[in-house]
Amino acid sequence: MTWSELTRPFEFEFFRNGLLVATVAGALCGLIGVYVVLRGMSYIGHGLSHAIFGGFAASGLVGVSFFLGAGLWGLASALMVTAVTRRRAIGSDAAIGVITTASFALGLALIQLYGSPGRNPDAALFGNVLGVAAEDVWIVVGVAAFAATVIFFRYRALLFATFDPEVADAAGLRTARTDALLMLVLAASILATMNVMGVTLIAAAVVVPAATARMLTHSFTRMLVLATLVGAFCGFVGMNLSYHLDIASGPTIVLTGATLFALAFMLSGTRRIRRPRRNPRDTAPLATPGG
Repeated sequence: MTWSELTRPFEFEFFRNGLLVATVAGALCGLIGVYVVLRGMSYIGHGLSHAIFGGFAASGLVGVSFFLGAGLWGLASALMVTAVTRRRAIGSDAAIGVITTASFALGLALIQLYGSPGRNPDAALFGNVLGVAAEDVWIVVGVAAFAATVIFFRYRALLFATFDPEVADAAGLRTARTDALLMLVLAASILATMNVMGVTLIAAAVVVPAATARMLTHSFTRMLVLATLVGAFCGFVGMNLSYHLDIASGPTIVLTGATLFALAFMLSGTRRIRRPRRNPRDTAPLATPGG
């Protein structure tokens, strides 16, 4: 393949928009995915994306903005999962399974009964890079900036609540508010990236970069950086492969990430992946080894 063939897709505005969105969205999902993976809630990305599909259908029917309606719906679903998990003796995976799949089923039922809202439901389910417009670029960039700002200013609180929520509560940290803030960022991230990845593949974009980074370092700070870089790389390379192989963008981005995960798995060999721990007597989170 010649250089001109490699660079040809950059002549098209839709591809440049899609490439930028995919790269930023990959970095965003990788960054947020670190907290999701370390909390043992990898299923939440899959669940929230399905819950947001219910909001996608409902917002179109009542004439509300897609991003407002679906975003509020996704946030409400995330908060419900957190509330059920805290107040009842069931795991987060069970709460996610009940609440988010019910929301997804409701979205499908509404589309069956009343037809599709303004947006194409297939694009929402599987992603549609051809539909990426300039405003989508700004939305993803804005959400990424919001997520980075939240993590920067709430770094220690998020770290503490992630590794030792019981002690964090005892130390006076309002973990319920911290969890709600994280769920808000996650819901906004999924909503912003749905146009490229689609409902069915967003979970992989959230989990795979973080899981890959986790195998390469025991440092929490380095894991954040690595997961962000891996996610951005997957988005950039996956989008280019999508064009040249004539395959949808979502699958190529996920397969690129899966390849990196396999490489990281082989590089890590038999080294045991250790979860960073902190001293329960401390009232502030400690830096992990090397961080």
